[in-house]
Amino acid sequence: MRVHFSLNLTLDGCYDHRAIAGDAELHAHTARSMARADALLFGRVTYQLMEDAWRQPPGAPVPEDPFVRIIDPARKHVVSDTLDAVDWNAELVRGADLAATVARLREAPGDRVFVGGVRLAQALTEQRLIDSYELLVHPHVAGHGPYLFGGLTQPLDLRLVDRAELTSGAVVLHYER
Repeated sequence: MRVHFSLNLTLDGCYDHRAIAGDAELHAHTARSMARADALLFGRVTYQLMEDAWRQPPGAPVPEDPFVRIIDPARKHVVSDTLDAVDWNAELVRGADLAATVARLREAPGDRVFVGGVRLAQALTEQRLIDSYELLVHPHVAGHGPYLFGGLTQPLDLRLVDRAELTSGAVVLHYER
């Protein structure tokens, strides 16, 4: 499987989810991107944010939101050295086991591992374990961080392979290593 990272960020590079307004089109785009994934690989913070916002209670009716229909039943792998356990269709991965876990996921049947989480993406980028990057750049300047990829120890050259614009003015940029 190929490892794919996707992130929303502002024009000045801030990835704080509170600085970006989501709408139905953005949710639908993210749902389509996640639907192409055979597994989700999240850092602890992203997992907990997603679980708090999108986890459906047992026996709840099937939600209309396509994002919820994709993320709730998806197979998840959560990288954390502080959590004791995870559920919500998830497996706990320790940071020391990250490269081995990615290698195992690459060998599993399927096409794509979807990565969510900035610190996780930075660790994977440092090890050159991400194959493609999808950056959704929103027409908003936050004026504050946190900023994407601050502190990388070595540069990374990428090739733009596709781009699209959402009606909100956000630009979806697809890069490959």
